[in-house]
Amino acid sequence: MPDRPAMTPEQLQAGAAAIEWFHRIDLGSGITTAGRDDSPRKLIEIRMPEELRGRSVLDIGAYDGFFSFEAERRGAARVLAIDNWGRPECSPKAGFEFAKRALGSRVEDRTVDVYDLSPETVGVFDVVLFLGVLYHLRHPLLGLERVASVTGDLLILETHVDLLDHRRPVMAFYPGDELGGDSTNWWGPNVAAVLDMLRTVGFRRLDVVRAPAREGFLHRALRSVFNAFTKGYRLHDTQRWGRMIVHARKT
Repeated sequence: MPDRPAMTPEQLQAGAAAIEWFHRIDLGSGITTAGRDDSPRKLIEIRMPEELRGRSVLDIGAYDGFFSFEAERRGAARVLAIDNWGRPECSPKAGFEFAKRALGSRVEDRTVDVYDLSPETVGVFDVVLFLGVLYHLRHPLLGLERVASVTGDLLILETHVDLLDHRRPVMAFYPGDELGGDSTNWWGPNVAAVLDMLRTVGFRRLDVVRAPAREGFLHRALRSVFNAFTKGYRLHDTQRWGRMIVHARKT
């Protein structure tokens, strides 16, 4: 286990309060960072292996490092956290660095672009976490190809999905800030597109851990009738988009 440095609860509280957090990280001494992401709930949803003893883990788009530190806590022999820290459109590194000091963590960290991933640049990892990154990529298939090249066993992918009423693999393109008011969100693949892209880059075993339900024919028909005969109010498709989690393996 990592050695926790001598940091008083007051120092933890003051240091954490000075940072704008994304993840909710338990720093000890009853202090949890005020991140807007419900990281503990997402950890349960992605079904990361409980036992990682002796395994290597790569956390792509680590941000504040919640999942990196959790992999270390679960016994991983090596954890590498990567992100585009420091770029204006990307996440700041202050949260990661503070949490790493507070936890006495030995997690490695590097600023690496997804498109630069390769066995030569970072190595090959038993478990790769690719959470909330795919839809931020301008070139999602190329990004997945690079991710596949460094995945030795298990890829855990979590992503936004769109166009859920389409059976064929398609993607919605967001040229502005249509998705969440964030101009770094570029694509909304549907479920079929995510699965077919994973197969294309070499993954053969795909376990869909979570996927939003497609809107049924009856619901679509009722919504169309409602919209046709109602003025001033429209019943929108509440199943247009959602989140998807996949465990992918090559063999």
